[in-house]
Amino acid sequence: MLTVEQAKAKILEGAEAVAEVEDMVTLYSAGKILAEDIVSEIKVPPLDNSQMDGYAVRCADFADNRRNFPVSQRIFAGHVGTELEPGTVTRIFTGAPIPPGADAVIPQEEASEMEDGSVEFHCDPKTGAWIRRAGCDIDIGQTVLKKGDRLTPPALGVAASIGVSTVKVYRPIRVSLFFTGDELAMPGEKLVEGGIYNSNRFVLRGLLHQLGCDVVDYGNIPDTFEATLEAFRKASRKSDFILTSGGMSVGEADFIRRAVEELGKMQMWRIAMKPGKPVAKGEVRGVPFIGLPGNPVSGFVTFLLFAQPLILKLSGRSQIDVKGYILPLAFDYKGGSRREFIRVRRNGAGELENYRTQNSAVLSSCTWADGLADIPAKADLKKGDLVTYIPFTEFNL
Repeated sequence: MLTVEQAKAKILEGAEAVAEVEDMVTLYSAGKILAEDIVSEIKVPPLDNSQMDGYAVRCADFADNRRNFPVSQRIFAGHVGTELEPGTVTRIFTGAPIPPGADAVIPQEEASEMEDGSVEFHCDPKTGAWIRRAGCDIDIGQTVLKKGDRLTPPALGVAASIGVSTVKVYRPIRVSLFFTGDELAMPGEKLVEGGIYNSNRFVLRGLLHQLGCDVVDYGNIPDTFEATLEAFRKASRKSDFILTSGGMSVGEADFIRRAVEELGKMQMWRIAMKPGKPVAKGEVRGVPFIGLPGNPVSGFVTFLLFAQPLILKLSGRSQIDVKGYILPLAFDYKGGSRREFIRVRRNGAGELENYRTQNSAVLSSCTWADGLADIPAKADLKKGDLVTYIPFTEFNL
């Protein structure tokens, strides 16, 4: 069996972003992946401007302890004033350009308006005080966003701040999805004896949509070799990636491996981890394929650890790794022969609490938990021992 690291490397080996890119209006491109760098042609801010509502002043005018000045002009954001007359001050508002001749801003809280319209200051100015310099945020020629970046709301704001109205993005990848198991039924259908509802369909579709994929969902496939083979044939014609759930064990009715080997090649089949030992990676007529186990928690965890990095790479993302954090356990735990990823959540003391059971069929553990704890094989851990914790937020959950 492969280690987790070996399996991830095998899955990502040779994967490249889809070739097609699209021009998209920046305003509507949230969540898309940039297909080229964005370089600024302007400075942000474009001019020196005021950080505060107050008064633009010339520091030299405060020589000899002078504190009272007439107001020669008022400047609002979006308007440009004239040169500051010596011996006067400018009433200025947040974001307004600093007039030529002024070299500091005094906040309005440090000033009093007099009856004659002049202003009395309660402090001396310091050169450069409360002035945002042109280009202090973004300079001309600066790369503000890079190829492979995801266009988050702040990223969209940065693009807009330099006047970018359209962006080049990778098209969403097409993922074909199907499920095996005659025991599976959809909510709303009557369960036959021995049947279960197909929760995996809802979990995996949700995860794929959250990653921005276009999903071709073939639903439940009959447990026959011919049906499985036909599903793979159809999927390979329409997809950048094929994802299946179930049919990964060695039972007589599990046909995934046979079908993949007939139409392509199987590259891996087992991973030394729990939950999710049976995870397959292969190619079907040149299209990458991952087969996830049918147990709900196993499918969820292995999607996050293995399918999601491949999907991100195919989608053009440059950042596909997740970060782990070192936190103490709030419980004792004796590990088994395989590395485990157990469902945990942080308590108010910053410790990791354990769910009541780590059974791979108990999907409710994934709604209770807020992350996974990485437990080494054969570990004998005590309360307070440190482990690697991967919060679900690292997977954008």
